[in-house]
Amino acid sequence: MAPVPPGIRLLVAFDRDQWYRALTFILTFLLYTSFHLSRKPISIVKSELHKNCSSVSELATNPSSSQQPTLHTDTDCSWKPFDKSNYKQLLGAMDYSFLCAYAVGMYLSGIIGERLPIRLYLTVGMVTSGLFTCLFGLGYVYNIHNLGFYIFVQVANGLVQTTGWPSVVTCIGNWFGKGRRGLIMGLWNSHTSVGNILGSLIAGYWVSSNWGLSFIVPGLIIAAMGVVCFLFLIEHPNDLKSIYAQNASPGKSVKAKRNGVNGHTEMYLQYKGNKPQSYDTELLLPRETLRVPVQPVVVVKNESEPSPISFMGALRIPGVIEFSLCLLFAKLVSYTFLFWLPLYITKAAHLDAKRAGDLSTLFDVGGIVGGILAGVISDKSGKRASTCAVMLLLAAPTLYVFSMISEFGLGPTVAMLLVCGGLVNGPYALITTAVSADLGTHKSLKGNARALSTVTAIIDGTGSVGAALGPLLAGLLSAGGWNRVFYMLMTADFFALLLLLRLVWKELSSTKSRPISAVELKEH
Repeated sequence: MAPVPPGIRLLVAFDRDQWYRALTFILTFLLYTSFHLSRKPISIVKSELHKNCSSVSELATNPSSSQQPTLHTDTDCSWKPFDKSNYKQLLGAMDYSFLCAYAVGMYLSGIIGERLPIRLYLTVGMVTSGLFTCLFGLGYVYNIHNLGFYIFVQVANGLVQTTGWPSVVTCIGNWFGKGRRGLIMGLWNSHTSVGNILGSLIAGYWVSSNWGLSFIVPGLIIAAMGVVCFLFLIEHPNDLKSIYAQNASPGKSVKAKRNGVNGHTEMYLQYKGNKPQSYDTELLLPRETLRVPVQPVVVVKNESEPSPISFMGALRIPGVIEFSLCLLFAKLVSYTFLFWLPLYITKAAHLDAKRAGDLSTLFDVGGIVGGILAGVISDKSGKRASTCAVMLLLAAPTLYVFSMISEFGLGPTVAMLLVCGGLVNGPYALITTAVSADLGTHKSLKGNARALSTVTAIIDGTGSVGAALGPLLAGLLSAGGWNRVFYMLMTADFFALLLLLRLVWKELSSTKSRPISAVELKEH
C-alpha cells in the first residue's frame, strides 16, 4: 500500500472545528478587505479632481471650452466643481459627508445587527455599497459636475457601509474564544491595511486615464464579495446544529426556532440520565462521536434567552467609555492619513497621482505590522490599555519627524511611512478588535454574547466621529500649510493617550497580569 501524501496528512490533521474556524477567519478577512478597498479610491482620485492648472489656466477660463463637456482631453484641467480655489474644503466636505453618515449609522447598525441574521444583513450592505461606489465612478462616465450628486453618493455609501464592522466582529467573536485573542485579531485586522493597499493600487491604475474606473472596479468587487458572503458565511457554530443533529439521530428531524442570538437558539441534546450536552461542545466533533443509536435524542430549548443589551447598558460596561473616546482621537489620526496622505505626498514630494498612491501604501504596510505587534504584546503582557498608551506616546513625536523629513528625499520618507503606519494603526487596530471583543464579553454581562455587536458598534461609532472630523479639519487647516495638519494630529494623539491613563494605572496597579476587560469565563 502506497504511503499517504504529506499534504493529505496535513489536511486530515485538522478536525472539523478547526476547518470551520479557518473558513470563518479567511472569509470575514476578505469581506472586510473589500469594504476598505472600496473606500480608498477617493483619496487617490483627489489629486486628479484638482490638478495644477497653471499650464492651462488660459484654456480653463476660455468660455468656448464649456461647449464640449463630453470630451476628456489632455487640455482638461480640474474636474468641476473642484476647480475652484477652495477645492480643499470641497474635497474635505466629501470626506466629511461619508464619515459623518458612517458615524451616525454605526450606532444604529450594531443594534439592528443583533436582531437580524448577520449573513443577510451583511450581504445587503455589501451589494448596496458596491452600487453606490460604482455610482460615484459613473459621475465621470456621464460627465456629472454637480457637487450635490457626489455628496449624496458619499452619504448613502457611508450609511450602508456601517453594516460591515459589527457583523464581521460578531462573527469572528462567535467562532474564536479569548485565547490569544490579541494575536488572532491582530492578524485578522490586517484586512484594513490590505484593503487600503489593494484599493490604492486598483484606483491608481486608472486614476490618470479614466478615474471613473477607479471607483467602478472596487464597487464591482465589493458587490461580488456580498454574493460570496450570502453563499458561504457561517455566522455561529450553532448554525450547523440541525445538520449534525440529523446525523446523530437518523430518522428524526430537528427543527430549531431562530429567535436567539442573531437568530440562534440555545439548544441541548439530552441523553440518558438527564445529562445535558451543549451543542457548542458536541457540534463539531466527528460524526461517529455524535451517534447515540440506542438512545433517542430529545431537543430541549433553553428557557433563559439573553435579551439584547441596551445602549446605556453597554456604556456601563467598565472601560467602554474610555476606549471609545480614545478611539475617537486615534481614528481621527488614522483616517486623516487614509484620505489625505496621497495628496500630501503629491504636493510635498512633487509626484504624480499614481506614484503618490503607490507610495502611500507603505503606511498601510506599517499598519499591518503595528496591528500584529500590538496584539502580541498585549497578549504577552495582559495589558491592552498600556500597550495602546505606549504606542500613542511614541506616535506623536514620530508624526513630527515625518512632517520634517518628507522634504529630504524618497528614502527617509519610505522609512517614516512604515514607522508612522505601525504606531498610528497599532492602537486603532487593537481597540477595534481584541478590546471590543473583550468588552463585548465582559464578566458583568454574565455570558450574554448578544452585547458584542452593540459594544463593537458603540466603540467604532465613537471612533468614526473622529474619523469624520480628521479629514474635515485637514481640509481646513491645510490651506494655511501642512504643518498645521501635523500639529492637529499630534494633539489628537496626546488626547487619546490622556483618556487611557486611568485604565493604564489600574492595569499597572493590578496584581493580575491581564487586560482590564478580559473574560473570566471558560473559553467556548
